[in-house]
Amino acid sequence: MTATIERTPPTMPPITVADAIGRRIAGSAPVTAGFVGSVPSIIAVIINYLKRGGARGSWAASHYRWQIRTFWFALLWLLIAMLLIVTVVGAPFGLGLLIAVTLWLIYRIARGWMRLLDKQPMYV
Repeated sequence: MTATIERTPPTMPPITVADAIGRRIAGSAPVTAGFVGSVPSIIAVIINYLKRGGARGSWAASHYRWQIRTFWFALLWLLIAMLLIVTVVGAPFGLGLLIAVTLWLIYRIARGWMRLLDKQPMYV
């Protein structure tokens, strides 16, 4: 006598607040560490692209978009600053732009963490 077992496909559980915060911390930590090197930021943006589909329609989705946009805009302004720095005339502007980008990154990361801890969506 053989017993048959019916298998049902697994369902995705709803995202809990604790899970969303844990995922955001896992995605945010490498971005924050990106001040030291660029590899953690690249890894973080890849994680954000891979995980944002699971948060679609929830307040956590705005945090993914916030971090992805932070990465790309910071990269754009960093490249512009570096191009200015290699020229003698543009070097002061490039250094000023680097300072501005650093302050902007600190703001974006801090604002994202504060909204995350308050369980609030980001305004994007």
